[in-house]
Amino acid sequence: MTRVLLTTTSYQDTPGPHHQLLEAQGYEIVRERGPLGEERMLELAGGFDALLCGDDAITRRVLEQSLPRLKVLSKYGIGLDKIDVAAATEMRLPVLFTPGVNHTTVAEHAFCLMLALVRNLVDVCVATRAGQWQRPTGHELWRKRIGVFGLGRIGCEVVKRARGFDMEVHGYDIHWPEEFAREHGVVRHDGPDSLAAVSDVLSLHANLSESTHHVVNAARLALMPAGALVINTSRGELVDNDAVIAALDCGRLAGYGADVLDVEPPPADHPLLRHPKTVITSHIGSRTYESVPRQAMMATRNLVHFLKGEGDYCQANKF
Repeated sequence: MTRVLLTTTSYQDTPGPHHQLLEAQGYEIVRERGPLGEERMLELAGGFDALLCGDDAITRRVLEQSLPRLKVLSKYGIGLDKIDVAAATEMRLPVLFTPGVNHTTVAEHAFCLMLALVRNLVDVCVATRAGQWQRPTGHELWRKRIGVFGLGRIGCEVVKRARGFDMEVHGYDIHWPEEFAREHGVVRHDGPDSLAAVSDVLSLHANLSESTHHVVNAARLALMPAGALVINTSRGELVDNDAVIAALDCGRLAGYGADVLDVEPPPADHPLLRHPKTVITSHIGSRTYESVPRQAMMATRNLVHFLKGEGDYCQANKF
């Protein structure tokens, strides 16, 4: 019998037709609560024909130990930085993923973080529930300058919403979407330095790579206007935590809003969690009742189609 390891908790916790589709295949499904570290993945490796995974540590060692049985990895989501894709390619193991299904949801969450910071929303709600009637003065997003670092699907959705707030939109991407940028009035920058220098709000929407690791560092934060915000719904490693904390402490940054951290789940003493100028959510940007079934169905269809010898579902359907 085909054995499938299912680790993504969003998939497991959210109702939808993806459950029926997966269960109808007759696979033996082993469920774990991810994201799993390398040690646990090594304990499980070798006993499965397919992985339906989230942000688990799928390293070279895990892949080597998974052979010869493992046939395919179907990633729930779009981020592949937790998978050693180079090793999988060497081993001729297909890595499938789910583009084009969570961009609107994550873009909405980016604005949720922005608004929470500029209007002191979390602190005011906590105080009000405690019986305190605090009335701090906040800021508007209206006509502020937003820098969008990364203009893929999510970044472009952020641009659309920023225009709805009448924000002045600036952007950077090595693959510049010329027609989209022209239509939506995005000012093009030639690198992250010039983008940071004009951004009242810097919103990160890039994959994690060698070139984007700690793209927000002390030098770039020093370029930003005083009182700026940084929003991160991509990967925690895009920012240098120590540099962000120093910028928050000295007032260079007014706030840091993030849905991702460098360690997930984070330790209780993670330095960003309790800082008074941060709003940190638990990687829920794409976790909605609308988005999860879209992602889960594509991940499941990718898996099922491949195991039936029908190839990659999302490529075949031009997602």
